[in-house]
Amino acid sequence: MATVILARHGRTSANATGVLAGRTPGIALDDVGTAQATAAAARLEGLTLAAAFTSPLDRCKETAKLLLNGTGLRARVERGLNECDYGDWSGRPMKELVKEDLWKVIQAHPAGVEFPGGESMATMSARSVSAVRACDAAVAAEHGDGAVWLAVAHGDIIKAVLADALGMHLDAFQRIVVDPGSLSVIRYTPKRSFVLAMNTQEGSLTHLATQREKPDEKLGGGAGPGRT
Repeated sequence: MATVILARHGRTSANATGVLAGRTPGIALDDVGTAQATAAAARLEGLTLAAAFTSPLDRCKETAKLLLNGTGLRARVERGLNECDYGDWSGRPMKELVKEDLWKVIQAHPAGVEFPGGESMATMSARSVSAVRACDAAVAAEHGDGAVWLAVAHGDIIKAVLADALGMHLDAFQRIVVDPGSLSVIRYTPKRSFVLAMNTQEGSLTHLATQREKPDEKLGGGAGPGRT
């Protein structure tokens, strides 16, 4: 299987002002978010990406465009990467939402939550994990097991995908932090998945193209990137 870089979109005005944007249209990157995506793009310089996919929402498509600037690659829209449908909660201030009884359930038992007028977190997790794994299999089939590809998505989406890769129950996914502009990395294999990085903000990822170690053959910490 291949290796996926999971990029969270850069900051938006909704993030900065504490509003749950959800699938509200017209939410774009602010100046900080643009700078975050540009900095993340620099971390990918020298790394050849086999493919790229993005959530259909503007903030992710903007981020993908900045991440792929100068590569000649365009991100394909993958609806499985779309933000969780928060339904009636979308567009509301977080300071109001934290007072709702459902908020406590979201933090303690997200697997049992269904947003009023929206989708359940279990549904969100299932469709995002399915989308990432399907894209990974397609990329590996076309470009080989050494391929590296990009998926640009949202915080809860990436947290759900990371939780699945770590073998965590969805109820524990709130322990994972995924900041705007961060990059996380998963390598899938036929036996299991390996989380190579989570919520990183610094450092080149070019070593992903030359990593020779086979994760299934590691014992202890292994020799590290670029080692045999």
